[in-house]
Amino acid sequence: MITSGPTRQYLDPVRYLTNASSGRMGASLAEAALAQGHDVVVVSGPVSVRYPDGAEVINVITTDDMLRVAGELFPKCDGAIGAAAPCDYKPHQVSDEKLSKTGRPIQLDLIETPDVIAQLGQSKRSDQWVVGFALETDDRNFRATVKLQKKCCDLIVSNGPEAIDAMDNHVELLDIQGKIIETIAGDKPHVATRLIHHIHDRLIQRKATSL
Repeated sequence: MITSGPTRQYLDPVRYLTNASSGRMGASLAEAALAQGHDVVVVSGPVSVRYPDGAEVINVITTDDMLRVAGELFPKCDGAIGAAAPCDYKPHQVSDEKLSKTGRPIQLDLIETPDVIAQLGQSKRSDQWVVGFALETDDRNFRATVKLQKKCCDLIVSNGPEAIDAMDNHVELLDIQGKIIETIAGDKPHVATRLIHHIHDRLIQRKATSL
């Protein structure tokens, strides 16, 4: 299973919080996993990118939707790759009517949304694996390692904000101890191919051998 794209958290019937995630990384990962012979289901927020025909795609809107669908699917999956960029905050209250201009500042009270990959990582069985993504602006390796441990991931991909809505990516893949396995740069299909290679060798084959 691959989570992909952004999510939206509505303020009123027409306005929402989101980010510029394009879903390209998720689509590239799906393509690379299919090329290796794996069955793929993508849980995707709203994107314009096209996912490969061989993947099952389930569309969601909010972070809660993504958590619910991913949580339902995960027990049937070998593992999960969290390439999505879910909206981390949502308004404490959502207006039923469009918020009108008043000429005065408006204050939004925001609360955190659930962490999709953390909840999957905490619920995984011994025969399952979880790979996370950590997008940070500074102290990337340190913060990625903290997230890896907090979210109970088996591997984590560290990248920066330049990855958002871009054709290329520059990532570091970290193992469970936080050591860099490989630094990968290039277009997203290339990065995805290398990531799936490591996931296959380090997680899928090892889990299968240990059974």
